[in-house]
Amino acid sequence: MTSPRAAGLTFAIAGAGGRGRMFAQWLHDNLGPGVVVAVADPRAHARQAVVEMHGVPEAGRFETWQDLLAKGRVADVLINTTMDREHVGSACEAMRLGYHMLLEKPLATTLEHAREIDRVRRETGRIVSVCHSLRYHSVYERVREIIDSGAIGDIVSLDQLEAVEHIHQSHSFVRGNWGNTARSTFMLLAKSCHDIDIIASLVDRPCRRVGSFGALTHFRTEQAPAGAPEYCVDGCPVAETCPYHSMKVYGADTPWRSHAGFDGLTREQTLLRLRESPYGRCVYRTDNDVVDHQVVNIDFEGDVTATFTMTAFTPWGGRYLRIHGTRGYLEAKIDQRSVDLWEFWRENRHSRFEVPEEAGAHGGADGRLMKNFLEAVLQGDPSKVRTGTEESLRTHTIAFAAETARRDGVVVDVAAMSAELREPAQVS
Repeated sequence: MTSPRAAGLTFAIAGAGGRGRMFAQWLHDNLGPGVVVAVADPRAHARQAVVEMHGVPEAGRFETWQDLLAKGRVADVLINTTMDREHVGSACEAMRLGYHMLLEKPLATTLEHAREIDRVRRETGRIVSVCHSLRYHSVYERVREIIDSGAIGDIVSLDQLEAVEHIHQSHSFVRGNWGNTARSTFMLLAKSCHDIDIIASLVDRPCRRVGSFGALTHFRTEQAPAGAPEYCVDGCPVAETCPYHSMKVYGADTPWRSHAGFDGLTREQTLLRLRESPYGRCVYRTDNDVVDHQVVNIDFEGDVTATFTMTAFTPWGGRYLRIHGTRGYLEAKIDQRSVDLWEFWRENRHSRFEVPEEAGAHGGADGRLMKNFLEAVLQGDPSKVRTGTEESLRTHTIAFAAETARRDGVVVDVAAMSAELREPAQVS
């Protein structure tokens, strides 16, 4: 296959946050500097990081994705890592302009908008890959190989845990961009549509019904310690024992310091910033409203059941998978990169598979995703994409159904929702 660099592919990046800069770095490291010819982000420091990485010319620097797209198609591919609520506008406009696109998950923040993105993709014929990175993770690929081998027989039930990790929750889903549903979207979609997608993919049967329970239990005003101020650095009486105190998270050498944009600041500058930044607020005194724990129960055709649990209350992050089959049982620790298999018909023979480490974000999955997407673009073949808009819409439908089930206290008929979505697709 011709390399993307040799083929002269160029890229524009809309949204230069953590994900946008990560993809910019991947392009730099794998295709070389200079392939990114345009970048849009309202934050000067975020734009500048991509500008310096790729030597983006002045004419290719924009404050908003609207400014970027107003120039027409200035590159072959758009890396779309805009905020969740901006996906529908930016994605549809980009496809109509002629961009192929890598679109960060979630596909959109409403089912109607997700459906619209898929409709425009079909209408324009663009090649679009949605960033369901777990589909490309080498541990999940090993799990899929074991399932396909027949070693566990037919899947009867599946359980997945996503341990968000308590500081990650406080950074991203309490203080950060995804803490408030009105500004972003609900927790299951923002954080865990990855998980719903991989569960549906592994089971590989139509989903019939979904139920869900969950709530915002801990990160609430009534849980605040007595005397806790609005901003941690303004004299919190429990500063020594609170794990979420902003100076512990952002004043020390932690990954979260970089994510918050505090790199390079002195202690004094950090203290000043934390008196005005959302990242400096007490985690019990913000405007967050997304859940901090949730369980989803899924019923697939053939009476296959699955559960998904998301919780903020763990000392570590990661995913854990258990699959119960008619011939065997499988456990996978995704971030520890191990898979254990017990085969009933071989006297419970136990096998352990250690999956080699891979460099890059999401355990190397993002690099695999990029390679898959670029192969599809170079060959002009949308079928090469594993997680296109149609497939993403299918699994997003389960996530939207789960949130309806949680919010309304009902069991949702996903088959009926899916049938409603299929009808317009047949006539457009």
